[in-house]
Amino acid sequence: MNNNEDKTLEEMTRDEKTHDERTLGETLRSQGISRRSFLKFCAATASMMAMSPAMIPKIARALEQARRPSVIWLSFQECTGCTESLTRSHAATIENLIFNTISLDYHHTLQAASGTAAEAAREAAMKENFGKYLLIVDGSIPLDNPGYSTIAGISNVDMLMETAAGAAAIIAVGTCASYGGIPHANPNPTGAVSVTDIIKDKPIINVPGCPPIPVVITGVLTQFLTFGSLPELDDIGRPMAFYGKSIHDRCYRRPFYDKGLFAETFDDEGAKKGWCLYKLGCKGPTTYNACATTKWNNGTSFPIESGHPCLGCSEPDFWDGGGFYKSISMPTENITKTVIYTAAGAAAAGVAIGAINRSRKNKAVASHSKTGIDDLSK
Repeated sequence: MNNNEDKTLEEMTRDEKTHDERTLGETLRSQGISRRSFLKFCAATASMMAMSPAMIPKIARALEQARRPSVIWLSFQECTGCTESLTRSHAATIENLIFNTISLDYHHTLQAASGTAAEAAREAAMKENFGKYLLIVDGSIPLDNPGYSTIAGISNVDMLMETAAGAAAIIAVGTCASYGGIPHANPNPTGAVSVTDIIKDKPIINVPGCPPIPVVITGVLTQFLTFGSLPELDDIGRPMAFYGKSIHDRCYRRPFYDKGLFAETFDDEGAKKGWCLYKLGCKGPTTYNACATTKWNNGTSFPIESGHPCLGCSEPDFWDGGGFYKSISMPTENITKTVIYTAAGAAAAGVAIGAINRSRKNKAVASHSKTGIDDLSK
């Protein structure tokens, strides 16, 4: 007879519990995470997800009691950048510890197993956790020829359909999985499509970016662990908490735009003074992401802060939206003379300009034509 048979889970010692039996709170404590650090993470999560401070203790209780969910990660037509984004951490932050404490049962880039053993692990996870596991997908799926991308002799589309059948929800990580990404760019030789183009009967959340910000991925996982549901999404499947505002709206260079101060080249005086980069091709006004606030490399910086314009990588068809260094986000009819200098007026002008040029950009994307500065002044 098992000596633990009459014990409750609370009565069992931490050493007696298997790793899978531990709650997330117990696992974090075993890794040296203090209660103070844990609550700070819960507070940051509530803030990032636009939740009331009253939700902080609820998030903490839910995470402490949560069990390790089974996660299957499928990588298709991709560059491994999304995985690199998650693994290239400079410190053992609590958010990547949370990511580490999920049961990542299949990830052919990170797992030790290969070949038959790897596929056996995926099949076992699907069978044992049917209807409850999370499916994470990065990379687009080729439809023109199954042989373009296969894993263990299985085409990407067949593996996706098989694995999605028992998933509780799907997270499409990166722009390739969310919208087709670079493989989908004209002329799209592999017939690349996104997850949502194929799967129609499962809740899907898109976490685009090339690659996405790591804390955005872990934020979505935290939401699922805490509430058992996905966050509020925008009209193209992105979490509003991270993709609800444009980079332009939250950019520290926005005051220079409002004053009509723009860098003309990468090495002129305007560039040295940190002026707005729209004339150098910045796509910030039509790009929705948390780069300007969450930033990269442990909150150190983001492309615009390092002096490079936003490429718009979290938007559908960003690769076909015009040259990276040709502005497609605003008109250029001598804006330095016509800019409205009051803050309210400039903000209103920015909204109107962004709406007009998103329409022009979408038309260019649809026809795969290149839109330049001259086109936008017409």
